[in-house]
Parts: sequence; C-alpha cells; structure tokens
Amino acid sequence: MEGMKMKTILLIEDEITISRVLSAYLKKAGFNVEQVYEGSQAKEKFLTIRPSLVLLDVMLPGKDGWTILKEIREISSCPVIMLTALGEIDQKLTGLHQGADDYITKPFVAEEVVARIQAVLRRSSFVADEKGIIYFGGLKLNEKSHTVSLHGKTINVTPKDLSLLFFLAKHPNQTFTRDQLIEHVWGLDYDGSDRAVDLAIKRIRKALEDWPESEGEIKTIRGLGYQMSVY
Repeated sequence: MEGMKMKTILLIEDEITISRVLSAYLKKAGFNVEQVYEGSQAKEKFLTIRPSLVLLDVMLPGKDGWTILKEIREISSCPVIMLTALGEIDQKLTGLHQGADDYITKPFVAEEVVARIQAVLRRSSFVADEKGIIYFGGLKLNEKSHTVSLHGKTINVTPKDLSLLFFLAKHPNQTFTRDQLIEHVWGLDYDGSDRAVDLAIKRIRKALEDWPESEGEIKTIRGLGYQMSVY
C-alpha cells in the first residue's frame, strides 16, 4: 500500500503469455497492474498512470527497452526493473548504468519477480528522490526545504529535532545509541547531557502521533538506542 493507495506496476512486455502470468501474480500480491505490449505506447501510458514501478522488457516492437528507460529517466526517478532474454553481463551493466534499478533474465520464476519488485520498492521508498524528498507512506520529508508533512499537513518541529528526524530517516531500520546520535546530530563539541536525545525523540513522537504504525515508527530498542522502523 502507498499510504492508502494501491501501488501500480506498469508492465511493458510484448509476449502475451508472460505478461498475463506476471500480471496474475502481481495482482495476487496486492498490486494494481497496467499492461503495455508495444514500446511506442510506453511513454504515454507512463505519463498517464504515473506508476510506482515499471517492469520493462528490453526487446519490444515499436521502441526498445533501452530507449524507453532513457525517456523515463529524463522525467522521473520511478524504479525500473529490466526484463530480457539476453543473459550477457554487458547487457546487465548497460541497464544498470542507464538507470535501471534491477535486472531479471528470462526464463524466470514469477514468484521471484514479485519478490524482486517488493525489494526494489522497499529500497526506493527509503531513498531521497532527485528533489531531496523522502516518503514513508503519508510522511514526507523534504531535506532541501527543511520541512516535514504528514498527509499533506505541515509538522512543526525544532531545527535540532528536524536534524535528528532526517538523520534517522536516511538510515531506516538502523539502531543508534545516544552517543552516536549526539555525535552525528549535535556534534562532537556538544557538552550537554545525552538525555537531550530522549527529549528530542519524545517531541518527535508527539509531532508524529498520527503517523500510522503500519507505515513506520520511531522505536526504542531496549539497551541499544533508537531507530526509525519502516516496513
């Protein structure tokens, strides 16, 4: 789920049988699927639906996958996984160098494709896009404008709390001790109490009290420290 919105996969594959099988597995996994069978239709469809991820075959009629990948990268950082029957390593490197997020060689097992899609979506959701924005469901952190919003509503936090929140957001599911957070956020010249971390975490949690736990939370890892846990 993307907030409360189902994630849409744009499947660009000209082999009807493969497209139908993948679509069935993706729908079973909870995705909305839009299908395109010719390369010449890909960009228009992408602009129309703005998918969460593109599953893109390399060999397509009308326009090949490399050209489509280039067009997507000119306008979006949307994750793209390449599909191809070509197994040579240079083909894989070409795709990755041109901005593909992953590469799957045919023949493949449909369950593996679904798992790879889920992994790429998890990874990409934790990384700031080209505008310096990180999304965790309805939580939006804009590093360039130094703002935080939840479901479109601006969240007001102190500059130091904001720095702490951004640090944790950029290292999801990693645990940091108070001393580590002091060093990274307050700086080595800070000579106050490490309880400042606890107070900042308390204020951040209060500010984000409407953030659904299904999307993430600031966790206390007993005996270790704090982390931003996201799912």
